[in-house]
Amino acid sequence: MSELMEQARANVMRWREGGPALFAKEALGVEPDDWQVEASKILVKRRRLSVRSGHGTGKTAFESWAILWFLATRFPCKVPATAPTGHQLSDVLWAELAKWHRVLKERMPPLGAEFMWSAEKFSLAARPEESFAVARTSRPERPEALQGFHADNILFLVDEASGVPDQVFEVAEGALSTDGAYVIMAGNPTRTAGYFYDSHNRDRGAWGTLVVNGENCKRVSRDYIDNMRRKYGATSPIYKVRVLGEFAGDIDTVIQLELCEAAVARDVSAIGGQVIWGLDVARFGDDSTSLAKRQGNVMLESCKEWWGKDTMQTVGLLKNEYDRALVKPDCINIDVIGVGAGVVDRALEMDLPVHGINVSEAASISNDKKTGRQYNKLRDELWFLSREWLEARNCKMMQDDDLIGELTTPKYTILSNGCIKVEGKPEMKARGVKSPNRADAWNLTFAPIKLKKKERIRGRSSREILDDVVGY
Repeated sequence: MSELMEQARANVMRWREGGPALFAKEALGVEPDDWQVEASKILVKRRRLSVRSGHGTGKTAFESWAILWFLATRFPCKVPATAPTGHQLSDVLWAELAKWHRVLKERMPPLGAEFMWSAEKFSLAARPEESFAVARTSRPERPEALQGFHADNILFLVDEASGVPDQVFEVAEGALSTDGAYVIMAGNPTRTAGYFYDSHNRDRGAWGTLVVNGENCKRVSRDYIDNMRRKYGATSPIYKVRVLGEFAGDIDTVIQLELCEAAVARDVSAIGGQVIWGLDVARFGDDSTSLAKRQGNVMLESCKEWWGKDTMQTVGLLKNEYDRALVKPDCINIDVIGVGAGVVDRALEMDLPVHGINVSEAASISNDKKTGRQYNKLRDELWFLSREWLEARNCKMMQDDDLIGELTTPKYTILSNGCIKVEGKPEMKARGVKSPNRADAWNLTFAPIKLKKKERIRGRSSREILDDVVGY
């Protein structure tokens, strides 16, 4: 028995110095990736680790190993874990922790039995109030997620760190200054501002940083990488963030990825507003017809897409969507350029509340007094109205990755006359980016028209209603 105890002590000391990767290899029987080994070394040496990476690289597994490692090699200790959403904590991180705890119990029953897992807390069975890990969601209105934790040994674990409000980090700064304090921040680099961003830039001298490129990670599917490159282009923000693990806040991008990610994570309800649908009708064989639905500050559902449909089939699909809708749209805005005009004409015959929008016309607002912006065409204005909707930060989007990818790809330029011009479909296709059909349908929901109560639009052009303009 004494020999077993000595061996156990030796294991603990070796794991303590070797970090989560060595613990995972010997106690859990896994072979860590190179980046996970490097992250372990940084954590042990620097105590402050900030990891930015693409999707599917093994971040959550590493975080779970770190929790088990910390509780197995220190006493007493506390591990406050936080993320922007309850889903990320309970369904992702905590589920991963349960998986590896189960592996530990199978491989090393005496050590595994020392810990107990619950939906919100993972603790040392014999001293649950002195050594534990706990999950707490971070929100701007709840900055105390990491506050009030004191122990000789403490590990702050911040998952999806780009989306955690700065106030949460600020309240934990005092505890981070102690000798026994460690911190792991990890996530996709969706924001080009904030505490996580600064740890890789302005404040990088105080952090051990690591970039995990999905192209070089064996865990990431080649099919996933090829699909992301094909759909969005290797230079698009969504590819840079979700594959390369790079911050992608190009100043000439119309809509930053961070705005969309925040709108997806936000938990808000519709605060009124009319129900507006946008329909972008396919013009070419490789394009799709796309339908978007919005009510005020809330996206109602993910965009619909159809390929290879003629005009009459498109109207039939639209009519079916209208008949099935529990809440009927007040207006359906359809791009009338090309084959869209035929869809408008037939839809009007079927008494659908459609309105033809010609996005190549002059912008409805020649000079936006609020922002000082001037737009070249109505299409450019719609892109920025969509951006302003997101910038208000009181809105909710669905997890529609195709739409988000399309919204965050186009760039804009300022013409010699001072007007804003958003990159067009031919320009995007020239650099290998597919046509943003979902984004165009979504932007049509912001067409500046005014709907009177119980009045249906009968297809007037946007030029004919300029005296009736109002922004949603």
